[in-house]
Amino acid sequence: MNIFKKLFLNKSRTPEDGIFLKTITEIINDNPINLEIYKRAFTHRSMNKIDENGRAHNYERLEFLGDAMLGLIIAAHLFETVPTGDEGYLTKMRSKIVSRENLNALGKSLHLVDHVKSKVVASQFSENIHGNLFEALVGAIYLDLGYQRCKTFIQEKVIVPYVDIEKLEGKIISYKSLLIEWCQKQKKSFFYEVFEDTGNEAVKYFGVKLKIDNEIVARARATSKKKAEEIASKRAYFVLQDIIEPPSH
Repeated sequence: MNIFKKLFLNKSRTPEDGIFLKTITEIINDNPINLEIYKRAFTHRSMNKIDENGRAHNYERLEFLGDAMLGLIIAAHLFETVPTGDEGYLTKMRSKIVSRENLNALGKSLHLVDHVKSKVVASQFSENIHGNLFEALVGAIYLDLGYQRCKTFIQEKVIVPYVDIEKLEGKIISYKSLLIEWCQKQKKSFFYEVFEDTGNEAVKYFGVKLKIDNEIVARARATSKKKAEEIASKRAYFVLQDIIEPPSH
């Protein structure tokens, strides 16, 4: 950036910008150049903002970019550090590292939701907003500071604290996928019986009965069908764990 333009931008910043600049500097451990990119990364769609070109001004496009950068940098790291891994193995490891659970944990650890601009109250945010904001932040770093700095940030925040190959190999990221795969291999029938289970509560709940070979193995309820099925699958896994994964001798 032209030095005179940078000086002008610095002088035109509001006190609120100064606070936000300090926050971003601490989070990314570097000096941002274009603060507007980071403002976008923390703008929720409920603000209904548009840019000078009439396009939506929120974090969703940056979230898409950040997701791609995470996938690329994690894939490159695994390719270099696990030379014996085939395509299927590397894909599975990458999925475990960038799982929604991990991304949400990363977003929470950085307290990103504390800085989001939104017309939605914090208590109504989906759990996934933490991971979405983390991905948007990664996208913003890439646009503002380039690939190398983005790679360093991912190494510091994701690879160093989370990438332990031995632990990841044993980590289950989807109990439903694992259970379905096991049932198919064992030629067992399975069925998720889903029904609304609201009771007297204002929030809509869904109940699930998981049947394997026409026998109910587990039940669960949650605020979405997907969550209820995953919880039921996890419970079924622990019921059948000795069969699914026989103890080694």
